Amino acid sequence: MKIAAKKIYIALIVLFLYAPIGTLMVLSFNASKTRAKWGGFTFKWYIDLFHNEEILGALLNTLLIAFLSALAATVIGTIASIAMNGMKRRTKSVMMGITNIPMLNAEIVTGISLMLLYISLGLKFGIGTILLSHITFNIPYVILSVMPRMKQLNPSTYEAALDLGASHVTAFYKVVLPDLLPGILSGFLMAFTMSLDDFIITHFTKGVGVDTLSTKIYTEVKKGIKPEMYALSTLIFVTVLILLVLVNRSPEKRTRKYES
Repeated sequence: MKIAAKKIYIALIVLFLYAPIGTLMVLSFNASKTRAKWGGFTFKWYIDLFHNEEILGALLNTLLIAFLSALAATVIGTIASIAMNGMKRRTKSVMMGITNIPMLNAEIVTGISLMLLYISLGLKFGIGTILLSHITFNIPYVILSVMPRMKQLNPSTYEAALDLGASHVTAFYKVVLPDLLPGILSGFLMAFTMSLDDFIITHFTKGVGVDTLSTKIYTEVKKGIKPEMYALSTLIFVTVLILLVLVNRSPEKRTRKYES
């Protein structure tokens, strides 16, 4: 009885999580513009998607901002983690508390604060202000991913590399960086995902005529979402799913290779 109840419970969780996505994917193949009825199977919306310059422009902006902000935040966050790791225990705790504030703070407060800062500095709103904003709120997530790896490092290994004649730069790249790489990659992926998904901060810091996918969808909700958006959302979901499968299979292949 308990086993059956657990299976039903898990099935309900999966249903509530993925039923909306499944509905969206089915509607992306619906020939009718009316979402309330099925008008037949079609690929029309996928074809129209690649001819819609507004949606493709918003997608390009989203990917460009997400990649650049994640890259910059990863570099800054990694350097900050190395610097904080060398601080005294009390100072490190204070700095970690400060870096955690943006993650705990409401996004609307961060968005309005950044908007007021840019206005006071006289900056022109556009892709540049969005990029700066995304770098700002992504840095704490990178630090959160890299710091646990920093704590696992053995300082004796780095010192041994220096004793053997390696320079500080060489010792870092040969000894420290390989151990930090998993945390750095996790931080980059988290920053990329957070930037890709953000709406509130982007909404307050974007300029006129500049849109990302989140702000574009928000604008279209008022006048009705185009079916092309369903097609785009389906493609994004399938792409993420394929990447997750490939990433999860890679460690298994490496393990089997070493075992053999």
